Amino acid sequence: MVDARKLIPGLSALFLAAWTPQAFGDGVAADAFGDYQELLDRYLTERPLEDGGLVSAFDYRAALEDDDTMELLERQRERLAGFDTSDIDNRKTANAFWLNAYNFFMIAHILEERPNGELVDSVWDYGGRINPFRDNVFERELFEVGGETYSLDDMEKGILLGDAYWERGWAEARVHFAVNCASVGCPPLRTDIYTAENVDDLLTENTRMAFNTHYHLRVEGETLYLTELFDWYEEDYVREEGSVRDFIRAYADDHVIDAMEDTTRIRHIDYDWTLNAPENFPEFDR
Repeated sequence: MVDARKLIPGLSALFLAAWTPQAFGDGVAADAFGDYQELLDRYLTERPLEDGGLVSAFDYRAALEDDDTMELLERQRERLAGFDTSDIDNRKTANAFWLNAYNFFMIAHILEERPNGELVDSVWDYGGRINPFRDNVFERELFEVGGETYSLDDMEKGILLGDAYWERGWAEARVHFAVNCASVGCPPLRTDIYTAENVDDLLTENTRMAFNTHYHLRVEGETLYLTELFDWYEEDYVREEGSVRDFIRAYADDHVIDAMEDTTRIRHIDYDWTLNAPENFPEFDR
């Protein structure tokens, strides 16, 4: 099992011999994730909400009907398998790279692993909750980067929010609003891949917009309803800002902060694990 807390995993000589990637530094994200960007361009739609929030949906069915899709997935997988991770040498590059990798591999898994040839209704259909005898999609070590195999949990919890990144000052609790678990209740995918140049702005924007989106935050009377992300990962928000409320104050719009100040208790919104396809969002019926 790979140690996901290592900063620089080993390299794959086979893939490096076949393809030498351009370094993932400023301005060259398209070289590392160009095929993933093409998938987003073709099949992801963002829908801004009236109060400054955002939802997005990936059209998996349209992607499967396109003869180019499997080639795009395979080409992107090969690029990541042969990627020289020694180029990940700063906070912005690290966050951008692993966010893109996580989000790409989640989409790829849904498109490629279809039980009985059908899309899953939820990522939990792969196992974990409904079938406890199979590893859930987050635990499966299926995804190759730089010659090492990772799970989605390795990328999010072991790397992006792992001890090594906290110690270096690279960890960002905002990444919880950028990794996408292919579900309606997740913070949305964005139409642009993350780069060293845009990652800080997008992390802040994603977090701010999440607080304007009813799937993630709403106020009813004296109760502050928050996405279950604040329950599952409370330690990250506290570690960064001191408390959950202080984390919200750091990134929310003023009207959200004002509404929150009148609340006396926190409850968590049931996470909607339905696949983040257009037909599962009422916002896409309008």
